[in-house]
Amino acid sequence: MRNYERVMWGKDITWSVFNAPILQTLGFMGVALSIFLSRMGRLSRFNAIALGVVSVLLVFLPGFHPGEEGRWYDRRFWPTVGNTLVFVGFAVPGVTISALLLAAALNRETRAMSILRTLFFLSQVLSVTVVTLIWQIMFSPRQGLIANITETFGGTPINWLTDQQFAMAAIVIATVWWSLGIAMVLFLAGLQDIPKDIYEAAALDNAKGARAFWFITLPNLTRTISVVVILQIILHFQVFGQPHLMTQGGPNDTTQVLVRYIYQTGFRDSELGRASAMAVFLFIIMGSFSIIQFVIGREKDQ
Repeated sequence: MRNYERVMWGKDITWSVFNAPILQTLGFMGVALSIFLSRMGRLSRFNAIALGVVSVLLVFLPGFHPGEEGRWYDRRFWPTVGNTLVFVGFAVPGVTISALLLAAALNRETRAMSILRTLFFLSQVLSVTVVTLIWQIMFSPRQGLIANITETFGGTPINWLTDQQFAMAAIVIATVWWSLGIAMVLFLAGLQDIPKDIYEAAALDNAKGARAFWFITLPNLTRTISVVVILQIILHFQVFGQPHLMTQGGPNDTTQVLVRYIYQTGFRDSELGRASAMAVFLFIIMGSFSIIQFVIGREKDQ
């Protein structure tokens, strides 16, 4: 227990609703969204409760901070947890929305669409070393593709991997590109399960294009979206390779994530007790989402 106290608690710890306004605002929005979607019948009761619980945690947990004379016992732990939550908070919606739109655009039985689906899935089979190398070249401020495009339009190239404001964004972009394949395949499977008769009937009522996507596709993909989101959350809480290879957790620990911190604490600093306490913390988070995924899958089978 001493290791848990040393890692997770401290002296004069207080709670405030304004400590992490972006995360806590997202939490409040999640609570409101779960209530709204539940009342509109767009979410099952369980999914609404799951979204509500996650949103409440997003409001509650980031609110803890040291008082005027207080301090965390491990000053790097909670900022690292915060970095991991920020990464998950941007990567999961990025992967889900991009993969959904891509799957909807490529859901046609033509040779060109088959080739494009294969090309977009290819990123998934690459190793993290290759992916990070590709994106390190892309983000290079001197000869990278993004810098060349920026200069073409008269802008100044950004030092993506060494600027505190952009380093996490660079890792999220690389991760979204790398993770699109599996999510896209799951959405394609969900799209092909929707009967075409529904679209034909909707077309008679002039519901085509975006209207058909909003009123037919999304409601029929609700459970697929839930599964993809939970799988992505579990996957991205384990992020290690991208920040380790692209930024080494920097600059100034702004891209330090939980698994990398556990690795450093356990194997570099030989603090196995503290590393074990942090690993248990991560296991509880991932176990919670695994249980949610299991219950959703069970609900789908019924």
